[in-house]
Amino acid sequence: MELEKEEYIEQAYFFRMLCERIGQGLSTQEILEVLDQEILSTTKLPLAIGFLRAELKHTGQLSKGFERLSHYFTPFQTLLIKSAENEKMKFSVECALGCLENEAIYRSKQPTQGGLFLYQFEVLARNHLGYDEGLIAMSRDPFYPPEWQSFIAQARHQLGVIDFADLVYLRSIWYILDQRRNYPGYEPPIEPLFGEKEGKIAGANRNRDPLFLFGAMQRQLGYPALPRKSQKKSEQAVLLGLQNKIRDLEGRIRLLEQETKGQVDLDLFAKPEMLQGDFTDD
Repeated sequence: MELEKEEYIEQAYFFRMLCERIGQGLSTQEILEVLDQEILSTTKLPLAIGFLRAELKHTGQLSKGFERLSHYFTPFQTLLIKSAENEKMKFSVECALGCLENEAIYRSKQPTQGGLFLYQFEVLARNHLGYDEGLIAMSRDPFYPPEWQSFIAQARHQLGVIDFADLVYLRSIWYILDQRRNYPGYEPPIEPLFGEKEGKIAGANRNRDPLFLFGAMQRQLGYPALPRKSQKKSEQAVLLGLQNKIRDLEGRIRLLEQETKGQVDLDLFAKPEMLQGDFTDD
């Protein structure tokens, strides 16, 4: 069952606040204790948060609560949280929550099946989450009608054999128009799923990296983009490295000054055991 617009607005806020407060060092349990009070009470999300809190307390995994609330959270949302909790996968909780926030924002506006499909597929591709399980989760999203669910199931078996841009191009109105230029009476065996613009962009990106296709869809059609990775941690690492280098250089300069003045303290270069005065024949 597809949720109301206000549910997705509150979901986006929930995922954003959860991500920010985890980044501040708070535990998920502590955050959930108070976050449900900030959510609009006319939505079902406060009840869902209460259930997530209880499941987290008993199982230690947030994904278990998502999985049991399958009537509220989609299988794809559950997959992202489950992947973030998997220590073998290099997929952080912050990245998962950022992806979920952007998806909820898109769903709260005027989403299309094509836009959501490309966004979810890009999440799988960029974060190496696995196409098999990922596409199964996507196909079970109630937002997709039966023809879309069938297309996603077929794509699961065709990836690696057919270029991803071809999958989009061949199921677009633009492909039909291309065929009719050469064969005026052409009729497609199955109905197109993507519009003329999507097909045109996909056709222009055939045999190229799919990331170029995603970028073009986002620029030209306003399709949702993945969250940008925070540079805060990398900046802190660079700053720490610079501070260490500065300390090292300062130490070298002091040593050169002492050597110039003939005031080098040789005890600084002695081994610790030598400074204890415990000398042996060895």
